[in-house]
Amino acid sequence: MNKATAKVVEKKYLVPFIIITSLFALWGFANDITNPMVAAFKTVMEISTAKAALVQFAFYGGYATMAIPAALFVQKFSYKKGILLGLALYATGALLFWPAAQYEVFGFFLVSLYILTFGLAFLETTANPFILSLGAEETSTRRLNLAQAFNPLGSLLGMYVASRVVLASLASDKHTDAAGNLVDFSTLDEATKAIDRAHDLMIIRNPYVILGLVVIVMFVVILATKMPDTGHQNQIHPWQSIKRLVANKIYGHGVIAQIAYVAAQIMCWTFIIQYAGQLGIDKATAQMYNIVAMGIFLGSRFISTMIMKYVNSRKLLMFFAIGAMISLGGAILINGMAGLYCLVATSAFMSLMFPTIYGIALEGIGQDATLGAAGLVMAIVGGALMPPIQGTIIDMGTVFGHPAENVSFILPFISFIVIAHFGYRAYKANQA
Repeated sequence: MNKATAKVVEKKYLVPFIIITSLFALWGFANDITNPMVAAFKTVMEISTAKAALVQFAFYGGYATMAIPAALFVQKFSYKKGILLGLALYATGALLFWPAAQYEVFGFFLVSLYILTFGLAFLETTANPFILSLGAEETSTRRLNLAQAFNPLGSLLGMYVASRVVLASLASDKHTDAAGNLVDFSTLDEATKAIDRAHDLMIIRNPYVILGLVVIVMFVVILATKMPDTGHQNQIHPWQSIKRLVANKIYGHGVIAQIAYVAAQIMCWTFIIQYAGQLGIDKATAQMYNIVAMGIFLGSRFISTMIMKYVNSRKLLMFFAIGAMISLGGAILINGMAGLYCLVATSAFMSLMFPTIYGIALEGIGQDATLGAAGLVMAIVGGALMPPIQGTIIDMGTVFGHPAENVSFILPFISFIVIAHFGYRAYKANQA
């Protein structure tokens, strides 16, 4: 079948495609309401940027912990049962924010996020290969890009809630002196800080609890919906799959590229608030720049999916990675608003990376897709490992006389070099 004329989604798979695609928005919301929480917890809990970045360590560490168990569960049972268990864990982690806020313990919030992402690991390990299997293999990468295009819709909503509901409502950021200047939260008396902390942790808690209730509704919808068993096999020996995957060079390079991508994405979106903050912009306003970045990301995702109909996805990935390096170079080297604009523009180039790396890495691996998907979901651990390192750089204040916020973005810059190399290698292998 010709790639340009093959249907991306066949009519018989349309309903399950729509339902499963809605889940992409659900985990997009969780991802992007969580990113700004690093800045919120830093103030409210009076901790360093590096320690506050443990929010990302817990969030993305859950993916790494649960990806392989999720794949083994799905192999033994089915895609549908994997999705249902994922939704159950997701709801549990989100609802645990209620007691976490009551006890006012930072570690409790980390545990809640960790359990929440157990559920996300199940969902991503299951939903991505399921979408790939719903139709012809030659359109699988485009199909996944289309489904993933709805992930930023959830992300945009998460960012908006973080900005307008959470960050804008934090009492800890609103104290002023007689002259009307903002007062640092750490300088307030203990009684005032205790009142503000209780208020702010409830503000942080509420969106997660509501999210947990929404996830329960989705659980009921999917439980009542018949799902096709396409692409699922349960007679595969895991060790045989692992051996084949390890021997597959494109797959192995894809896992490394995915680690690099997720690390870059989380760093660019988490620390845009700190980057804007050193320019004198408050948290809620800084988060609006994140929303603009996500809007650009969403538009670019749809555009790149259309371009992919005519341009080899591997070549397009390489070009977009180079574009990201150029825009991020501006964010590193240029002080002031122009640097912030460059950082925002980087999202245009990140748009196609996750699903494209995913699709290229899994292309042609057939029965090993479930465990292969688990390896790519485990790669999300890049989002756990790198933000604390970037936070440590930011805590330095300046690096060789240059603002540490700018210098810290050398880490995602290196990530895009890795992705460009993967795109080039995959393109050469495909041509051969």
